Amino acid sequence: MSNQIRTLSPSTGKVVFEHPGASIEEVGQIAQASEDAFRSYRELPYEQRKAIILKALDIIVANKETLGQELTSQMGRPISYTPGEVDTMRMRADYLIDELAEESLKTITPKQQDGFSRYVKKEPVGPVLLATAWNYPYLITINALVPALLAGNTVILRPSPQTPLVGDRLLQYFEEAGLPKNVLQVAHFGAWETFDEVVKIPQIKLVSFVGSTQGGLRLREATARRILPLNLELGGNDPAYVRADADLKYTASNVVDGAVFNSGQSCCSIERVYVHADVYDDFVAEVQKELATYKIGDPTDKATTTGPVISHQAVKNIQSHIDEALSKGAIDATPENATFTTLPSEGSFIAPRVLTNVSHDMRVMREETFGPVIPIMKVKSDDEAVALMNDSDYGLTASVWTKDIATGEKLVERIEAGTVFVNRCDYPSPDLAWVGWKNSGLGCSLGPQAFDAFYKLKSYHVRKSHG
Repeated sequence: MSNQIRTLSPSTGKVVFEHPGASIEEVGQIAQASEDAFRSYRELPYEQRKAIILKALDIIVANKETLGQELTSQMGRPISYTPGEVDTMRMRADYLIDELAEESLKTITPKQQDGFSRYVKKEPVGPVLLATAWNYPYLITINALVPALLAGNTVILRPSPQTPLVGDRLLQYFEEAGLPKNVLQVAHFGAWETFDEVVKIPQIKLVSFVGSTQGGLRLREATARRILPLNLELGGNDPAYVRADADLKYTASNVVDGAVFNSGQSCCSIERVYVHADVYDDFVAEVQKELATYKIGDPTDKATTTGPVISHQAVKNIQSHIDEALSKGAIDATPENATFTTLPSEGSFIAPRVLTNVSHDMRVMREETFGPVIPIMKVKSDDEAVALMNDSDYGLTASVWTKDIATGEKLVERIEAGTVFVNRCDYPSPDLAWVGWKNSGLGCSLGPQAFDAFYKLKSYHVRKSHG
């Protein structure tokens, strides 16, 4: 078992980060230091915690151009977009702090009884292990880091081995902002076998994980003999349904963006599209027109819209979905695009693909492809579309595209997903719950329950007189 981290840039194949990887014993020492720091940090007044976090956020935003360049190097998203992740992270953090935190963390006072004082306090859980993903590392991390620290917990951050510099930068900036020593620590380790043992460390009181469904299942198995809360944000196979009355040009533009942005590497990207037979051919034509305008290539070029996928293994996985679909009768309907046929010679590049004549016996319609592939299936009715959308082990997001808003709202009521859209897609909103149904998750981030995982309830029942 090797714990070594060796991060390769997906655009060049060159090493951008190396680390021997923390051993289980070293993570145990980090966890003990976290528990020691928790005893004093939990007593730090809320307003002081808030001030430190706001100062750290200011420092992060001031460095967004550098952070954007590092993100592009580590995970391949074009430089035109990576600094924007830091801006969105700040807006999300501000909403969590300004709109949700005080109400979410305040003491609950039930109806009082004469002679008694009765209330419920929200106590921090203790050292929290945050394991984050590489595809939107600042956004994903802030969803948990802000609530965890504001609630009074200490944090052990395990950044994805593909974006390890994110962890180091956050630690640097939070310490610069005055966060007490060991309240936030970073643990770099790569092997899943190490992860299996780390989550058994008794000082760790909560695990918040963002990653694959397979990873979430593995963590549940690894913690089966502990009463340990798990907050899991997992994979998706998110569907879109285009009704016969949809604005096809508008819908095609949004569907292509929802499927191909970030090279299709998002848990909530559109992975399968159902289109009413009456407009199927016209919609495919609009998708082709839209995709023909995209430019795949060097992510450091500001004209690039689509960079590489994360690794050579990802290329193989995506290509295997495409090949299997084609072998079962799918048709490659990808438009002509010079950049799709002249891919850079280095790195992990795969061109976006449009597939038609697809069906549910193909992996591209049933599994998470996690790449820039748009499979489009013809349906005859709303009922057929809803049945196919629900025919999945996943349930993160889903979208319906229609000019008939009332019918759209009725249709999404029937769809088995944590977030449903009408005429929008691929958008986690900080004031709405981000929650996965089925195999897409456990627990909730963002929205009115954003802080729930990071406190435990303690009831106080005090008789005011003795005897």
